[in-house]
This record gives sequence, C-alpha cells and structure tokens, in this order.
Amino acid sequence: MLRGSSEFVSMFSQTGTKRINQDALTVWEDFIGQKEMTFCGVFDGHGPLGHKIAQRIRDKLPLKLSASIKQSQQKFSKHHDANVSNRGSDGEIYVEDHQNMSFASWEGMFTRCFKEMDEELAKNIDTDGFRGGSTAVILIKQGDKLIIGNLGDSRAVLCRRAPDNNLIPVQLTVDLTPDSPTEALRIINCGGRIFAAVEDPGLKRIWMPEQNTPGLAMSRAFGNFCLKAYGVTSVPDVSYRKLTREDEFVVLASDGANMGCANKQ
Repeated sequence: MLRGSSEFVSMFSQTGTKRINQDALTVWEDFIGQKEMTFCGVFDGHGPLGHKIAQRIRDKLPLKLSASIKQSQQKFSKHHDANVSNRGSDGEIYVEDHQNMSFASWEGMFTRCFKEMDEELAKNIDTDGFRGGSTAVILIKQGDKLIIGNLGDSRAVLCRRAPDNNLIPVQLTVDLTPDSPTEALRIINCGGRIFAAVEDPGLKRIWMPEQNTPGLAMSRAFGNFCLKAYGVTSVPDVSYRKLTREDEFVVLASDGANMGCANKQ
C-alpha cells in the first residue's frame, strides 16, 4: 500500500494446488531515484516455462522502463520549460513529474519497452517455451498520478471511499481476451481461430489456423510466439488516472498473486 508521503507497499503470493506457482511480482520504491515514484508489477506465467518467463519479465522490464524514463526526461527537458502546467485531457494530458512528461510520452515508452522485452524473450526462448508466455499489469505511481500498463487478463482495481464510508471497487484495466469484439476482430483478421474447448465451454480461447493448440485464453501477452503471427500482441493498453482524497488503495492481481498499492491524502 502507498499512502501520501509515508508510502508503504504490501505484497502477497500464495502457491495453489496446481503444479508450480507461475506468478511473479515486484515493487520498486524510489523508482529511477525519485522518492515519490513507485513501480509495481504482477506477471502471470502460463505454458511449459511460464514461471521462468514471468520471472524474467519481473527482473528485466522495470530496468528497461527506468532507463527509458530517464532518457525521455532528459530529452524533454531540452525542449520544454520545467514549469509547463497541466493541459487538457484530449491527447495532451501532462503528468506532473519533474519533467512534465505527457501521457503520450508515457504511452510510447510503455509500448516500446514491452516490445523490447518481448523481442528479448524471443531471442532466448527454446522449443519448450515457444508456446508459453505471461500476462503483465504494471503501475507507476508518482505523487497523485498513476500510469497503468495492461497486457492480458490480470487486473488493476482501485478502492474508493464512498460518502457513506463504504468501499467501492473501480476496475482500472480492461481484460484483454478473445471475448472483446475488437480483440477478436484482430485475431480473426490475422488468421487465428477463436472457440471454447469442449472441456471448458464457457471460456473462449485462441488457436492456430490448422492446429487445435495452444488454446490461449488472452489476446495479448508476452511470449506465446506460436500465435504472434495470428494476432496475439505484446502491445499494452496504457491508461492514466489522477488520485483523489477518496481513493484508498489499488490492487494489482492475477488469479494466483496480488499486491496492494494505496494512496490516501
């Protein structure tokens, strides 16, 4: 949990009854050396080597983002006055960090680092790992600003305090699965197939054009290179939110690991 200037983070992971725990999670306080910046991430591996893929992403992705943020801030400071104020939300949302980086800059940075991470995985993957992969939901908090990156079906959920003092959950991410019409259209246009397995009729999965494999339940993921030509992508969905006094905490979670990040002013 993260609270105001005296921030703290809680992390929890519990091994289930199915084989090895393939989830990985991490938190970096004072991210890139800035006291008000924190990185949180949850990664849910799947497939033969899903646990190793999730662990590698956990170890490498924060480093890539850290280097990219520092580089972008240096470039931004050369072309923009340090005191530029927040602008409108229609494409020019400004995150009030020390360099006033725009939301477009954050989005481009996340997309670029996710792509680089996926390319690195592809270079080091073996035959057993070709069908495996990992989801990712990450959050960078700086003061009262949140930048969220989502890849797959792990979630970020905000908890708000209502006027009657009850807690209200607000989902900050959208599950990126074949159930989404826009996600399904991309898969089908690329030649992938979508249907539920006989043993699990309530869950749509993605399959190769001429083989009933691997049956992936998400439309975006790291890895899963056997499906990358058929519409599965590592491009994250990136969003921005400004925290208010009513916001208590944020939970990043897969179905096997979760961590809480909170901010109360």
